[in-house]
Amino acid sequence: MSLENEHLAVVINGQTGDLVSIFSKKLDRELLSGPGNQLQAFRDQGQYWDAWNIDPDYANHPLPPTQLVSIDAIERGPIEWRTRVIRRLGASRCQHDYVLHRHSDTLYIETQIDWQEDHVLLKVAFPLTLDASHATYEAPCGSITRTTNPQTEAEKAQWEVPALRWANLTDDSGEWGVSLLNDCKYGYDVQPSQLRLTLLRSSNWPEVGCDRGHQTMTYALYAHRGTVSTSQTVKRGYELQMPLLVHSIPKLSTRGNEPPFVRRPDTHTHTHTHTPGLPSQATLLSLGANSLVLSAFKQSEADPGQWIGRCYEATGQRSHLTLSSDLGLRLGLRVNGLEDAILQSGAGLIAPAEVEILPWQIQAFQIKPTFSSLVQTQQGRTTVRPAV
Repeated sequence: MSLENEHLAVVINGQTGDLVSIFSKKLDRELLSGPGNQLQAFRDQGQYWDAWNIDPDYANHPLPPTQLVSIDAIERGPIEWRTRVIRRLGASRCQHDYVLHRHSDTLYIETQIDWQEDHVLLKVAFPLTLDASHATYEAPCGSITRTTNPQTEAEKAQWEVPALRWANLTDDSGEWGVSLLNDCKYGYDVQPSQLRLTLLRSSNWPEVGCDRGHQTMTYALYAHRGTVSTSQTVKRGYELQMPLLVHSIPKLSTRGNEPPFVRRPDTHTHTHTHTPGLPSQATLLSLGANSLVLSAFKQSEADPGQWIGRCYEATGQRSHLTLSSDLGLRLGLRVNGLEDAILQSGAGLIAPAEVEILPWQIQAFQIKPTFSSLVQTQQGRTTVRPAV
């Protein structure tokens, strides 16, 4: 059983449901060195703080492997290929949908588990063909790098570490790497050639039956050229955890009824069916640099007619913020955590056209509308409208 698009060729083991191969066409290399998406279960008990502490000796207590129930091709369309694998682990049922989207360089694994185990730790493993002496994990507004070959007692104690949306291994050559993304699971462990994500535990204290029942999660594998800082890992993590929401807007402007926005699945952008005077696609808000992440766009606490944008630099590089928007928004003054304007010496109230953002720096700004780009509704709500 296989899935394929212009970026990836994926082969599934028909006897186990594991991944036999993930071949990256853009890298011209095989990513897996062994069975991928392999569910690994371990006995996990004996800790005083049952729900908080994983048994440090769990690796010496593996449980029998999963048993394949079924494997079926669900979708083979022009937009999406989807194959469903169902497996049994003890009294639990595990369903995986392997999903490849058109033009996507990421393999998504949509997972549903009916979890009915006691004191079992469940992980999913991806052995890789690279060799990495360090791993990088996403942290709030940045990332942290740790060794994959622990030497000190402190390093050896970090056999399970947290990450937000992703963990990454980049080959020591610096030529390529792989990121394991997640939408709701935050415990990772790594080796120089393996990424592994903790999916579930099943403690009985302080709550009996904790985590039992239906569980839904999605994780994904993304391969890239170069290092994590030059890749699209941060973007892919946000795309997974915060997917695009699409709303129909039958009255976009005062010029009458117009066709609604529709989503282009291949580019994750809004487009508009062609109407004279309207572009085929539009930029709602751009910061001008791939390493800058817009973490907040909100109304001001002090003035609902004022907007605040907050961003951070995510890859450890100097970047330049240049705001652009087809909604007629422009960059205002820099503000502090209380959203008060920070006046630069000699600059007065003049807002900059471009701002340098230092590595890992968090910055916040006023974002101001041009004339007619924001209108007030009768209910007092602010509605964004393209400037005319």
